[in-house]
Amino acid sequence: MHIYNVTINIEEDIHDRWLQWMREEHIPEMLATGKFSNAKMCRVLVEEEMGGLTYSIQYTTDSKETLEKYYTEDAARLRAQSKLFEGKFVAFRTELEIISEQSFSAMTFAKD
Repeated sequence: MHIYNVTINIEEDIHDRWLQWMREEHIPEMLATGKFSNAKMCRVLVEEEMGGLTYSIQYTTDSKETLEKYYTEDAARLRAQSKLFEGKFVAFRTELEIISEQSFSAMTFAKD
């Protein structure tokens, strides 16, 4: 499993419109490519010197190959849609490989 992480700092004056666009249009369109099984949108809890608000959007995919297909088949088209907010945001992208995943509910504890 892999995560395609997009970190975005968006200017405050356009924030509400951008957030609505992300939730109602962009993230659903990313998922509609069929290349991602889910998406998590998180607010990054730091105060940026440059101002604005920062978010991390994490898209889960099954493999590096599927992510490469996204780049060749869908990325240019979907990134072009962000021109609505041109000059109002900074974004960088990171690829992550999931090494292990654990949850508290799945853990069992031995009693002495």
